[in-house]
Amino acid sequence: YVEKTKAATTLWAIFLGGFGAHHFYLGKKVWGILYLVFCWTYIPFIIAMVEWIRYIRMSDEKFYSKLEMFSSKGTYAFFW
Repeated sequence: YVEKTKAATTLWAIFLGGFGAHHFYLGKKVWGILYLVFCWTYIPFIIAMVEWIRYIRMSDEKFYSKLEMFSSKGTYAFFW
């Protein structure tokens, strides 16, 4: 088991977020694939920038509680 960190998630979101890298990192494969499929539209890039800002502004406690909830309930439990 590899521990996911908020810092790594924010870096994945800013640099490769348009391709869904941060979703793959967090284990959300369905969302990652959707980002890859639609990356040519640039919409995932815009959404990734919004998610990046949300990750930065989110407290560590809230981030890790959401991550724990996602790990226990599955792919669709990790909506921000």
